[in-house]
Amino acid sequence: MSTTVPKISVPPSKPRTALVTGGGSGIGEAICRKLGEDGYQVIVADLDVAAAERVAASLPNGTPLHMDVGSEESVAQAATGISDLNVLINNAGIGLVGTIAETQAADFERIMRVNVNSVFYVTRNFLPQLLAVRGSIINIASVAGVVGIKRRFAYCASKGAVVAMTRQLAVEYPRELRVNCVCPGTIDSPFVAGYIAKYHVGEEEKIRAELSERQPVGRLGRPVEVAALVRYLCGPEADFMHGAVLNLDGGWTAS
Repeated sequence: MSTTVPKISVPPSKPRTALVTGGGSGIGEAICRKLGEDGYQVIVADLDVAAAERVAASLPNGTPLHMDVGSEESVAQAATGISDLNVLINNAGIGLVGTIAETQAADFERIMRVNVNSVFYVTRNFLPQLLAVRGSIINIASVAGVVGIKRRFAYCASKGAVVAMTRQLAVEYPRELRVNCVCPGTIDSPFVAGYIAKYHVGEEEKIRAELSERQPVGRLGRPVEVAALVRYLCGPEADFMHGAVLNLDGGWTAS
């Protein structure tokens, strides 16, 4: 006697959503592409709307979002239109060269607003969505947040704050969230290209060679390498990783 087994209709699982600040170029763009490959619905947040639209249009499920991470009002307005969020990548940031004596108060305040206040603004405004699903936060800091670098007073201060915020959030929400931090070394990106163009006109190749030599492995890092680590941190295999500060720096901090 044959028995007919009824078919059970299983609804498709809901796609996971990730928001990447500074997603329009460099490391942020690489992260957007990696997560897009994994099936995430990726919200590409950037101050540069055209850049966000370009990246989002190239993804399977990308959405551009205009966001000034240094403005609490802009972040709060952006958050009102997003009800579901699984992953937040705080990536947006700027650099500044100068000793404490060379650093003007206005420049210090700007770098702290963009690099530090932004992590506060964005995380705080999207916290309810993340808590609802035991979401994951990955903060992109820098080796400058864990070691001292000459003529990077404000930048080191800002990235050190990002590392500290990561650890504090991890102990504040040990079971409700996963919070980790990636500290890249010098990455071959528009961020570094902009630094060279601004501070080393006419000696670009020389400075690029010096930056490569500063990494013990003898080359600059690649945005895709940072993105690959972020992808791992977002996934279930990294479920036990919480409050970690991971250096991705070609051996810089080990030397």
